[in-house]
Amino acid sequence: MTQEENASKNQTLSGDEKLDKKINDWLEWDQNPKTKSEINELVVKKDWATLKLRLCKRICFGTAGLRAEMRAGFDSMNDLVVIQTAQGICEYLKKSYPDKNSWSERGIVFGYDARHNSKRFAELSALVFYRNGFLVHLYNTFVATPIVPFCIKELKCLAGVQVTASHNRKEDNGYKVYWSNGAQIISPHDLGIQEHIEKNLKPQENYWLIDEETLKPMLRDPYEPAYFEALKNQIPKSFISDNGKCLINFVYTAMHGVGKAFVEKAFKQVNMKPFIPVKDQVEPDPDFPTTPMPNPEEGKESLDLALKTATESKCEIILANDPDADRLAVAEIGENGKYKLFSGNEMGALLGWWVLLILRTADPDADIKNCVMIASTVSSKILKSMAAIEGFIFHETLTGFKWMANKAIEEESAGKKVLFAFEEAIGFMISTVVPDKDGVSAAAHVATMARYLYENKLTLQKQLEKIYDKYGYHTSICSYVSCSDQKLIQQIFNRLRTFDNGQVNTYPKSILNGDFEIEHVRDLTTGYDNSKADLKATLPVSSNSQMITFTFKNGVVVTLRTSGTEPKMKYYAEICGKPEDKNWAQLSATLERMVEAIVNEFYEPEKHKLQRKSA
Repeated sequence: MTQEENASKNQTLSGDEKLDKKINDWLEWDQNPKTKSEINELVVKKDWATLKLRLCKRICFGTAGLRAEMRAGFDSMNDLVVIQTAQGICEYLKKSYPDKNSWSERGIVFGYDARHNSKRFAELSALVFYRNGFLVHLYNTFVATPIVPFCIKELKCLAGVQVTASHNRKEDNGYKVYWSNGAQIISPHDLGIQEHIEKNLKPQENYWLIDEETLKPMLRDPYEPAYFEALKNQIPKSFISDNGKCLINFVYTAMHGVGKAFVEKAFKQVNMKPFIPVKDQVEPDPDFPTTPMPNPEEGKESLDLALKTATESKCEIILANDPDADRLAVAEIGENGKYKLFSGNEMGALLGWWVLLILRTADPDADIKNCVMIASTVSSKILKSMAAIEGFIFHETLTGFKWMANKAIEEESAGKKVLFAFEEAIGFMISTVVPDKDGVSAAAHVATMARYLYENKLTLQKQLEKIYDKYGYHTSICSYVSCSDQKLIQQIFNRLRTFDNGQVNTYPKSILNGDFEIEHVRDLTTGYDNSKADLKATLPVSSNSQMITFTFKNGVVVTLRTSGTEPKMKYYAEICGKPEDKNWAQLSATLERMVEAIVNEFYEPEKHKLQRKSA
């Protein structure tokens, strides 16, 4: 019986029969003693509820791949699920590229971070492709995530995978999938891969046998030197020369991840003196002993040691990568002696200004009208305001670099020069050398920018003020409430969509008893947008995630959405002043008052069940 016939038969089984079949499949297919034993122990205990949870719902592609807890079960990250995933990607690539020569000539690249099981998951995946006649590039050791998409472009690979869970807790791991253009996969590839995974669930026997001799022809470290050479070429030679005279000092933390070696090389490549490491966090450690949630976006909660090191060393700038080094957090000492942690939106403003400066330095006659910058819809509109004055093209995309990178590649194919893309979650892409967020290159650029500003009697904070003076004050509040109950999340968003006595598409019309009126609502879960004549949203719609944007009459824009990787409901709010609006404190106070009201009123019936993070 074929797997398709088995799937059809499975649809007619009762709940108990389905669970029995899933148990039997797991025990037959899994060759990892630890995870096989986990399922066996649950069977012995007759813990049917846990078995149903683990086995009857399959992990699905989310943010360009998979992310989940490492444990036994089809809903989790483990050897069996990884092999099944690799089989599905392999079969989908065969269908997409039927010329077998491309399998052996272009192949696929696999990288991995320093988390538990990352190396093994990458090796198992690589073996699947090797057994199917693909040229495989498997790194000898862990790499920063941006190196993988760079390698795909340089080697013209068919695809690539980075095994990482980014900034998640130590119990998690993930599987980030890139297409042949070097960008994270979007539809239809994600749906096609998922379909082919489900059609090829039974693993081949020879996909489990990893040994040194089998791995030997796959192991290589492709194009790492070329990455650093490409980074050097992004920065004017005069700036690199002047970096040798840098008088400011940098503290750096890798958050127990892989970034240290790569940022060291990046600093050396751009002629920057070595940084001061946060000793207890700078080397890879998959247990993340000093920061259980290794996410620099969390601010002082995760950067305590970096702040302590910087204070003791009297350093001006703190740079922090997340564990796979694709994101970057930045802090700077202020005139009051305290460190200011910049938001992703603030760094987006600074780097947007910076890429224009280095473009005009390198090419004073550059055609700005042919240049492009991109931001996600939940990020600051500062680039849009800059574009209105400077004349470059600005695009807004859905949340996530999979959308921004694919848009960048589309624009580049049309003859445009893509300068920069960013998202508020401290993700930055400078040029399209790496079509993804890149915390390594961003660290080198920020260090060079800081050196340039300090030489010109400025700081990052003072330059940000100059940007607001020219383009208008933009301030945002981005935070979240934690909620792992999917039914409750659905209930909250459904209530917002039926605010007027349960009627469909009757969203809230105001907050604070009418003090602030809502002008437009865009719902990218349902496709509703009352700013359009036909009431239809123009950005892509997904019923698998929740996302509603409210635009108020005073210009405040607030987006509520669910996270694709964590049990959170996020909210993003921004107020955009005009250059002539100089009362920045009043604008900030208005935004704070509105955000407090939105959280209290929109989540009000359920807020006692939610855990809110202070903004």
